[in-house]
Amino acid sequence: MNSHPGTYALILRAMHQQDVQIGRLDRLSARPGFYVYVGSAFGPGGVRARVRHHAKISECPHWHIDYLRQTAELKQVWYTHDPVHREHSWAAVFGNMRGASIPLPGFGASDCTCVSHLYFFQRQPLLKNFRRRVQMGFPSHDPIESTLAKDTRGNASLVVHSQYDL
Repeated sequence: MNSHPGTYALILRAMHQQDVQIGRLDRLSARPGFYVYVGSAFGPGGVRARVRHHAKISECPHWHIDYLRQTAELKQVWYTHDPVHREHSWAAVFGNMRGASIPLPGFGASDCTCVSHLYFFQRQPLLKNFRRRVQMGFPSHDPIESTLAKDTRGNASLVVHSQYDL
């Protein structure tokens, strides 16, 4: 992962039932399972800076995802440095995957017409299935890379893997 712009998906795991106030949006009744949040990073620092922000628990939450991060652990990050804004396409792909549900309409989508940029899955979605769906729908899409989040003594770090590892 580098500082180039791009699109990313955070794969989060919630272990316990917990109500979370998501800023001024609404309350999210987080339940055990996997949450996928889709975002983009086309500003300074690109994908690396945005993901580093999301890897930490924010003391002053700014984005909707910052509130959910207080209760859900970051497990993986899927990303591309494709120069095309893919955030809305990725959200549509996740929304059409088997087992996907929308836990809170409007989450992460206050600046677009998407229903949500957050999806819930009882089982962790598979990167190979996501890649296949993206490749079928968007043949000119750049490669999708992945990282595994490793948490050592409360400090989140990211281990980068190639597009073919997971």
